[in-house]
Amino acid sequence: MSVAMGFPGLLAKVGRRLPAPLVSMHFVAGLELARRFKWLAPPPELEGRSFAITIEDFGLRSSFGVRGGAFRPMWHGAPAELELGATMADLLSLMRADTDADTLFFQRRLRISGDTELGLIVKNWLDAAPRPAWLKPAM
Repeated sequence: MSVAMGFPGLLAKVGRRLPAPLVSMHFVAGLELARRFKWLAPPPELEGRSFAITIEDFGLRSSFGVRGGAFRPMWHGAPAELELGATMADLLSLMRADTDADTLFFQRRLRISGDTELGLIVKNWLDAAPRPAWLKPAM
């Protein structure tokens, strides 16, 4: 390992080697927890659709879908209809509503590919979703 690679590079290298179903299972468990606590509810337009989110600096990619109003991991490795990618810091900023998806996208910090209409639905949903008090920045 090169000394120049550093910790972030090493982390991404390890992350890319983790089995995709393992990453998806843990990520979806977090989404499901948020849904059950009523912090995050997928709108009906997402039913039967598939997604992938890549945390680029960690080298992690999670594939999941919405079925029966719940988040479910994708096990079969089929391509997702919508792919989103960003660094962990930018994804956290989006989750906390510190930065909106349009800003991240136009600053080339949020990568979006796939079904454009689905991307717009997800963007509007994320921008409008209420945030739990613990996720909001302290004033």
